[in-house]
Amino acid sequence: MSTSTLVQSRAAHALRHSSIPAIRNLSIEETDEFVLIQGNVVSYYLKQLAQETVMSVLDGRELRNRVTVQRSRSEANQ
Repeated sequence: MSTSTLVQSRAAHALRHSSIPAIRNLSIEETDEFVLIQGNVVSYYLKQLAQETVMSVLDGRELRNRVTVQRSRSEANQ
């Protein structure tokens, strides 16, 4: 297994095995240059948690956080 594959596995593993269920299903795309996180969450806090979860396994790559915060309609009307 190459170092790149090992690092990619670590980044995906970190997200999939998070103790925060709301971020486990975010998609992750990885290259030798960057790690991209995408998907939807209901708060900026969860977006930040997803970013922090992956940061420890970047190994010099750029982090691209394209997670979108989409509040529920009931929250938006308050």
